[in-house]
This record gives sequence, C-alpha cells and structure tokens, in this order.
Amino acid sequence: MGLRLQANNLSKSFPGVNALDDVSISVEAGEIRALLGENGAGKSTFGKIIAGVYARSAGTIVVDGEVLGEFDEKQAGRLGIAIVHQEGSLVPQLSVAENIFAGRQPVGRFGRVDVAAMRKEAAALIAKLGVAIDPARKVASLSPAQAQIIEIAKALSYDLKILVLDEPTAALTLTETEKLFDVVRSLAARGVSVIYVSHRLAEIFALCHSVTVLKDGQLAGTRRTDHTNAGELIRLMVGRDVHLNREVSARVPGRVILEAQDVSAPPLLKKASITVRSGEIVCVAGLIGSGRTEFAETIFGARRKTGGTIRIDGKVLNATGPWDGKHAGIGMVPEDRKSSGLFLGMDIVNNIAVTVLGKVSSGARFSSDKAETLARHFIDEMKIITPGAHQMVGNLSGGNQQKVLLAKWLAMEPKLLIVDEPTRGVDVGARSEIYRLLRALAGKGVALLVISSDLPEVLALADRVVVMAEGRTVGELAGDGATEEDVLRLATDYTASLARSRHQAAFAGELT
Repeated sequence: MGLRLQANNLSKSFPGVNALDDVSISVEAGEIRALLGENGAGKSTFGKIIAGVYARSAGTIVVDGEVLGEFDEKQAGRLGIAIVHQEGSLVPQLSVAENIFAGRQPVGRFGRVDVAAMRKEAAALIAKLGVAIDPARKVASLSPAQAQIIEIAKALSYDLKILVLDEPTAALTLTETEKLFDVVRSLAARGVSVIYVSHRLAEIFALCHSVTVLKDGQLAGTRRTDHTNAGELIRLMVGRDVHLNREVSARVPGRVILEAQDVSAPPLLKKASITVRSGEIVCVAGLIGSGRTEFAETIFGARRKTGGTIRIDGKVLNATGPWDGKHAGIGMVPEDRKSSGLFLGMDIVNNIAVTVLGKVSSGARFSSDKAETLARHFIDEMKIITPGAHQMVGNLSGGNQQKVLLAKWLAMEPKLLIVDEPTRGVDVGARSEIYRLLRALAGKGVALLVISSDLPEVLALADRVVVMAEGRTVGELAGDGATEEDVLRLATDYTASLARSRHQAAFAGELT
C-alpha cells in the first residue's frame, strides 16, 4: 500500500533523562508494527511523539510523504493520528460518550450538543469491541478494564491513518483481547498503520507483521514476526534469556488461611467461595464483569459483604473496612497501582513505611533511620532498580513501581496476600522477577490469592485455578495440567447457560 510513516532520527530528552536517542522507524500503510522493550526503553515516548502528546527534541516525522512541523495531540487527531494511552486519559466526571467525543461533540440546531446522536455513535463504537457499556454512564464508575475499552473506542472515533496502541490489553481478558485484535486487523485491511506497544510476546506473534525492539532509548533491531522467535526478541530486549513458563514446585500447602463461603456483595458479587492454604498460590480467572476484583476487595474489607462467611486462619472476619482486613493479616496489592496503591509524589522509603508505621517508629515518634533501613532491605531483596531509597516512586519504571507496591504489603508480613493483576504494564524481565518473588513468598508459607486476566500468567503461577462468572465461582482446576481452553470453557459455559435461562424465562413470561 506504500509507505505511511517515516520517523527519522527521533530524540526526546527530559530533565536528567535521554528517553529516546536517534531512533528511525518506517511503517507501511496497513502494517501492524509492534514496539517491544523493557520499561523505560522509550516505547511509550516514541508513540507519544508520533501522536503529538510530546514534542520531539530532534528528528523529523513524515506522513504520506508530507513532513510534519510541530503538532499537538488535537492536531494529530485532525491528521488521522490517534493514541490509546497506557495510563488513562479519560475525565472521570464526564460520561462515556462525552469522553469519546471530547471537543468534537455532534451539534444540532442552535449550536447545542446533540446528546442523543453522540450517545448513539458512542454505543456503536463500543459495540465494535464486543461489549455493552452505557454511553451515559460516568467514567468514574467504570472498572479499569471498561475504561480501557472506552480509550480504544475514543481512538476509533477518528478517521484514522495511524493508530498508536500503548499496552491496550493490559486490563483485558482473552475474549476482549481477541475482539480488539479483530478490530485492529480490520483497520489494517483498510490501510491504517498500527503501532502496537506491548510486553506480551504471544500477542505480538498473533497480531503483528513486524516488531521493532528498543533498548535504553535506542534502536536495538527490527524483525518480521514470521522470521524471528521469542528467544531472539528477549535477547535483543534484555540481553539475556528469560523464562516465564510454569515451574515444578516442591511446596506442600499447609493449614487453611482463607476460607470464604457463599460471599455476596452488591451489586455484582452473588455467591463466591474459595479456600487458600499457607504456601499455596490460588489464581482467580474470569471474563470482565465476572466479579474477580470485587471478590478480592470484599475479602480484604474494601467492600461490605451482605452474605456469606469469611474466615482468616479459622477466625470469622466481619470487616467494616480495609483496616479490619489488614489487622487480620491480609495485604492487598490493587489492580491500579498508580491511583490506588502508591503515592507517586513520595519516595520509596515513605511508600513502604506508611503501611507499617508501628515498625518504623520509636515510641510515638517516626524513625527515619528505621524506615530507610526497611526500604533498603526491600530494595535489595526485590532487586528494585533505583538511584536510591529516596527516589520518587513516580520516577520509577512500571516494573519497579510494582515491586515497591509488593514491598509495601510484604513489610507487614501478611498471612494472606491478595495480588490483583501482578504484572499489568510491566516488561518481560520484570514479569519474570515478580513471578520469582511470588513463588518465593509461597515458599515461605504466605497464602497467595492472585487475580489475573492473563491466562498464560495464571497457568504459570497457579497451584489451583478458581474460575468466576456472573459474580459466582463456577469451577476449580488443578494448576498442573490446566489449559487456557479449560479456563475459558468454565467461564463461558456458565455465562451462556445463564443467558439461555434468562431468555427462556422471558419467553415463558411473554406466553403467560
């Protein structure tokens, strides 16, 4: 179809950091080009320069033979360039439709926004992604996965020439990911060039025509996906072999730490049960809306349960808030580390200390020395890459932020650690390290409840897999020998059966 994008000798510097250094990449019309690299390699920076979010420090950008001057994100939209951000760019107080068409609302008579038309167009875009989300709903009420779908729908609302997707599936399950892939392939078939930033190698080989690897802000190499393999790409990216497969475990689970029976919590959680033993990793899987995160939050006390029983180490827990869960020995690493888990404007020392103030105090006085000693212990233990213990957490890479978040809860020495999406948005090297840390924790006797939308991750980590659908636990699989198809069958068969029952009940009602 011809050359669509030429990025020549692009560089971008921030104070103290050279994020992109003399990178040149050319993309054909209709080509799906993956960008791969460790956290901090420059992938997101490159995508944001192409989409006008960042101004380049040096270099040229040519689209369809035309050299582009300086442009911002709004001007990029008019040029047919859109981006789906890794970190949310939606306005929580506005509706789904208002976010999708922000600054471009359809106008009716007398210059008024045509709300009905805007919502209708928004619903059609969302439907392309295979989900149903009310366009009138406030973004603040959406889950991270639903918000990501709206980010994608917003990008699709433009007359596209180039689409930058920055970690678009980080919060999506396999089913939603496959629907997104169908949309991306249809865009490419119409001549849209797609720059696809991802840490997930399986996605790159399933979707992309080619892959460019960045390392430390520089170009490490470009390969056709049908002429390379995962091992070569990992070596280009991190300079060593990394293994993410399931490992044979010699762990023997101990006593029951968590026993949850028929737990319900409005509006989604209806009847969920699970047990987790010391030294065991139990993973919870399910489609978006299955109630995975809601179940975890209810166990922790962040949601008030309305039915069922939760026992921690044999004692009934009737939590009125997360403080009760913490007091019972539960730690919870939330799905969204930036908005719910970390204080980005604080350093590593204080992020870790805030969870265990009693440990880092002398009497009633906070001890800076004790807090720093604790932080340095976890920096060494978890191999956190940082210039020092007083580095601002917001300046760390995603993988190192995730390690700080884990450290923050490990400092309290929990009996049960709940980890929601442990490797969301982290590179393959950090992912391998986080797997090692989770397995080591189980080896020390910690009970681990892991929620993940990444089925290969579930199968790599789990001693047992508990599957949820429609707010209920619908099945359980032994981790050893389970397949992605087994997990999806449990999740989808229940949902399909429930849909049939509802249809039959409605039909019977019509007859009467």
